[in-house]
Amino acid sequence: MLLRVVVACCLLSPSLSQAAEKPFDSSNGDALVAEYFRLETGRLTRETADHVPDLVDPKVRQERRRQLRDMLGIDPLPEKTPLNAVVTGTINHPEFTVEKLHFQSSPGLYVTANLYIPRNLKGKAPTVLYVCGHSVQKKNDISFGNKAGYQHHGGWFARNGFVCLTFDTLQLGEIPGIHHGTFRENRWWWLPRGYTPAGVEAWNCIRALDYLETRPEVDAQKIGVTGRSGGGAYSWWIAGIDDRIQAAVPVAGITSLQNHVVDGVITGHCDCMFQCNTYRWDYSMIPGLFAPKPLLISNTDKDRIFPVDGVFDVYMKTRGVYAALKAEKNLGLQITEGPHKDTQELHIHAFVWMNRFLKGEETPIEDVAVKFFQPEELRVFDQLPKDEINTRIDEVFVPLAATPAVPAGKEEWTSLASRLREGLDDKVFRGWPDHEPTAAELEVKLVSESTRNGMRIEKYEFTSQLPYRLPLWVVSHGEQKGPATVIPVDDQGWPALQAWLGEMFPVLGMMGSGTANAALAQRWKGLLEAPGSTLVFSAPRGIGPTEWTRTPLPRAHLRRRFALLGQTDDGMRTWDVRCALKAARSLGGLQGRPVRLLGTGDASVWTLYASLYEPPTEGVTLAGLPSTHAEGPTLLNVLRVLDVPVAVALAGGHAPVVVETGDRTQKSVTDFATQTAARVQGNVIRIEAK
Repeated sequence: MLLRVVVACCLLSPSLSQAAEKPFDSSNGDALVAEYFRLETGRLTRETADHVPDLVDPKVRQERRRQLRDMLGIDPLPEKTPLNAVVTGTINHPEFTVEKLHFQSSPGLYVTANLYIPRNLKGKAPTVLYVCGHSVQKKNDISFGNKAGYQHHGGWFARNGFVCLTFDTLQLGEIPGIHHGTFRENRWWWLPRGYTPAGVEAWNCIRALDYLETRPEVDAQKIGVTGRSGGGAYSWWIAGIDDRIQAAVPVAGITSLQNHVVDGVITGHCDCMFQCNTYRWDYSMIPGLFAPKPLLISNTDKDRIFPVDGVFDVYMKTRGVYAALKAEKNLGLQITEGPHKDTQELHIHAFVWMNRFLKGEETPIEDVAVKFFQPEELRVFDQLPKDEINTRIDEVFVPLAATPAVPAGKEEWTSLASRLREGLDDKVFRGWPDHEPTAAELEVKLVSESTRNGMRIEKYEFTSQLPYRLPLWVVSHGEQKGPATVIPVDDQGWPALQAWLGEMFPVLGMMGSGTANAALAQRWKGLLEAPGSTLVFSAPRGIGPTEWTRTPLPRAHLRRRFALLGQTDDGMRTWDVRCALKAARSLGGLQGRPVRLLGTGDASVWTLYASLYEPPTEGVTLAGLPSTHAEGPTLLNVLRVLDVPVAVALAGGHAPVVVETGDRTQKSVTDFATQTAARVQGNVIRIEAK
């Protein structure tokens, strides 16, 4: 096997770098992606609505609950290690006692909490798990935890005969972690890992129930859950995945996919509010997971981040499940007047619900919820533990796929490749269209053509996925007889393509930018020098003519919208590269000719995975390939299935692969593939590091 390592450097040519820049106009790209979100959201809304009634079947509910755990990153459940619970102090009130405590949901993952216990309690009491929402409780950079902001709920329940555990969330606890990874921290590697802080919150809820079961004051057969805002969302998670919850009142914690994606409500939410939506659910799927147990959906009518129309939509779709189970009395909807705020009106009905279904009482609510303590009084830690992993839990919470052992032979390799492909289909590219388009369905149309100095260019458009009509530029030198190279460009390659094509064919009116990569243009020029050669360039969605906003925060929220649809922008660009290859093969001048793929930078990853589904006949060249998917580009859940070195081996099983190593790509990327190729008979894997 030939192994050659070449480190390439990229220089800017004066002709490219000095090209005048036009003001960037994203209006076309913004309109297209908005329409795309509208169409996809509508489709998922309809599909979910069709399947919600199936939740009447206990077996379906069980599988959906497993899927929810999977999307939270806790299927299978992490090991239930010792909680190591410690009570660090006690506060006495005339009507109740507060124990300040902590436990470890996993080693080093600390959960700080306050346990409210009625005074003079005899026997076991019904218990409420109160899951806190976002509330900053801080002085002099010391966090007392959001449990201090929601203490009035724990106090009310204890004054009325309930045991209540209120506990801090990851981001706003005494040991602050991170909820805003993709929102503002640029942690897009969360998506390849399949990580969401919602999973940590759900796991902490499970372990909180484990802790409550150890307490002699708790009636483990009568545990309910409630919480508001973020706590409302976490109430949904724990009610949906843990049978120990007997009554639930999620407050301001759910709305429709339409609200989040199309109406833009996602811009008001951090990542803790969302599962990794692998199975592509509208949120109307979630309430039925708790059926037929008592569920009160509670909200205000002027809540901007949980709009009432979406809340009502979720409720109406849930009603059918409860009705079919003859449990209508167990489902309620409360809408009170007000904004996104913890109002007294919201408190009262939650108290009524818990009284009714955990105590069997229908007594008037005479006490209001009152905050009795200063936030610092409820603090658990005087000094934060040095062994905490709260601040880096995103790096370890979801297990990564292990690098497989090098197969011993062809049969073992075939079995491994099949399992990996199934994992990609199930976890990574589930968001692709269900239907494989035919050449006719791509609707490839010639838009323009021009000839100059023995070179010919044809511009085509094709439909990758509505509403996207994407461009193909076919550049040929002389009579088209040689191999055709299909080259998708990323946002770094696009300026170079504009400059190069604009210089060769001024009639196109294309102009490069000052950041154009001259080395790319030089490479393309070299490929085109051979008579009969053809280059086919494609610009996937969000690149070039369809690029959306470059403003950082709105751009981040667009990427987050893709994730809510069970996709990523890069995953859908991989689909576009597949369709571009299909479109190129359908052209009369290219039919029957050898085809190869060339991807550079981010496009190398799109090209790599597209080649698994649309194998080229002549091979794949990958330049600037990242060493790991943690470095980007972003593919949903991919690190739960495989990493780049294994994907390279898979591609090598379909067509010869050349990996050009350089600053971004380490030689180790090809090690697994070359070792596997050496073991597998029959030249099944063909890899060259260059």
